Amino acid sequence: MNTSPSTPRGRVGVMLPRDLPSAQVLPFVREAEDLGFDELWVVEDLGFRGGVAQAGAALASTARITVGIGILPAGARNAAFAAMELATLSQLFPGRLTVGVGHGMEDWMRQVDARPASPLTLIEEYTTTLRTLLRGDPGPAPGRYVHAQDVLLDQPPAHTPPLVLGVRGPKSLAVAGRVADGILLAEPSAPAYVSAALGHARSEAPGRDMEVITYDVALVDDDGEAALEQVRPALACAGEAAWSPHIAPLPYARELAEHRDACASAEEFAATMPRAWVDELSLAGTVDQVRAKIAARHDAGATSVVLTPAGPDPLAMLRSLGRVLDSDRPSSPDDAPRP
Repeated sequence: MNTSPSTPRGRVGVMLPRDLPSAQVLPFVREAEDLGFDELWVVEDLGFRGGVAQAGAALASTARITVGIGILPAGARNAAFAAMELATLSQLFPGRLTVGVGHGMEDWMRQVDARPASPLTLIEEYTTTLRTLLRGDPGPAPGRYVHAQDVLLDQPPAHTPPLVLGVRGPKSLAVAGRVADGILLAEPSAPAYVSAALGHARSEAPGRDMEVITYDVALVDDDGEAALEQVRPALACAGEAAWSPHIAPLPYARELAEHRDACASAEEFAATMPRAWVDELSLAGTVDQVRAKIAARHDAGATSVVLTPAGPDPLAMLRSLGRVLDSDRPSSPDDAPRP
């Protein structure tokens, strides 16, 4: 792979598609490591695969790559037992795990009767308890939602995994600044949104370094215009009201909301949105164009930019996305044999 002035700086990760056929999961994981991605992120979406199980399989099948779980829903996972699971992974694979925690999608949490009256209170209590247990201290006094007083892990991990909060909106981001190691911004994560979100988190953590993980749908094609057209269906989420906090810092936020309200569906919104919005809200284009977009997110404060493959063939898309990586990244692990 050739370097260029716009080669990405900082960490670059890739998302394991949630609906990948089971026979392709481990080949995808190993290919991501061989291509030189710094991180592999797994999701825990209701009805698909469990985040902890995926992370364990990915870690056991690789030697170098960091594995992120994004995002564990606090309302659906007991904090003490989640700490046990995360401690186990961190003991077995030290320094290779990052953990994302969030409220959980509102509809899903209602569906499983795990939606709290105060999501902000839950996420603050939950994250505080996880951090306390994982560093080997007894669980704190009971809160409104989380009860783990005096629980103590028999073997806390030597390397405590970073905890990042997958949250939206100023109040949630401020909570992340108080109790977490960073924030996870699910797609779309345009540079203006990255900067604004980091500012809200740092308002509660002035001067403290924070992890900033971004997700964006990604597609590389030698024809940049074709890439933008191909990625449109994957941007349907931007047409849903739940993603408004991601759009609010952008100069065309009002026009986007009006366009969204005029469309009969999120799919129609994605198919008809202006080209400029598609360009800014995705990591789609030629190799150099995508490299420049990744660099812009790093410049805005992202410490890791995670590419979510778009397109019908995830393994082929993964190999295509690998073209944007630096030439000096390892093409295969040098420091340990393949498990």
